[in-house]
Amino acid sequence: MHVFSRGVFPLLLLVACSGNADEPYKAQPAWSGAKPSLPTPPPIASTPIKTGDSFTVGGASHHLRSLVHEKEVTAAPITIAGYIVETNYAKAPDCAVHPSGKGDPPSCTDIPIPSFWIADIKGDTKGPKIQVIGWARNFAMVYDAMKAYGAVKDTPSERELVRDNQLNVVVPFPLPSVGAKVKVTGKYGVSGRLTGDMVANPMFGVLTFQKLETVETAPDRAVFAKKI
Repeated sequence: MHVFSRGVFPLLLLVACSGNADEPYKAQPAWSGAKPSLPTPPPIASTPIKTGDSFTVGGASHHLRSLVHEKEVTAAPITIAGYIVETNYAKAPDCAVHPSGKGDPPSCTDIPIPSFWIADIKGDTKGPKIQVIGWARNFAMVYDAMKAYGAVKDTPSERELVRDNQLNVVVPFPLPSVGAKVKVTGKYGVSGRLTGDMVANPMFGVLTFQKLETVETAPDRAVFAKKI
C-alpha cells in the first residue's frame, strides 16, 4: 500500500507532465492533405423587424420567441404586413357552406376556423407564416360576404358591408385571397381562441383579427371548393 502526502502527490504530477524542458520546439509543416468537407453555413436572416409602423412576419415571430422582446408584440394589438399565401376556403366542408342563420346539420363536424396565412415573401408557403383568425366566426359568414361582395366593383357602402355581430367585426372587403398584400391589425400571441375553438402555433404565432388594409389586391377572388 502506497501512501502519498498531500504535498508530494501534486509534485509528482507536475514532474510527470513537464516532459524534457531541454528539447527545442520543432515547427510542424502546414497540412497538405485533402480539405475537410464542411456544410454551407445558413444565410443570416435579412428581413427587418418592422417596415414603417408594421411588423414583418419574421420580425413579429422573432419577438414572440424572445424573452426580451415578447411583450412588444403581445401586450397590445399590433399590425403585421405581408402577403396572403394560403387560405382554408377549400377545406370548408360542403355542409358548412350556406347562408348565416341556417344551422349546420349534426353530422357536419371537423369544421376549421376560417383562416388565412400571411408571409413576408409572396407565394412562400414553406417559410414563416402567421395564421389570422377572427375575421369571420364561421363559413356561413364567409358565404354571406362572398354573395354580398361579389356584386361590388369598388368600395362597398356601409349597408353593403357584412358584419359579424358576434365577433363585432366587419368581414374584410375584399375577402382575403391568395396573392393580396395586406396589413392586418389584431391581438398576437402563441394561440388564439374563437367561439370556443383554439388554435396555437408556438413558433410563428396566431393573429386574432381586428381590421385589415388591402395594399395590393389579389389576382383572383376568394371562392369555396363548393360552387355557390
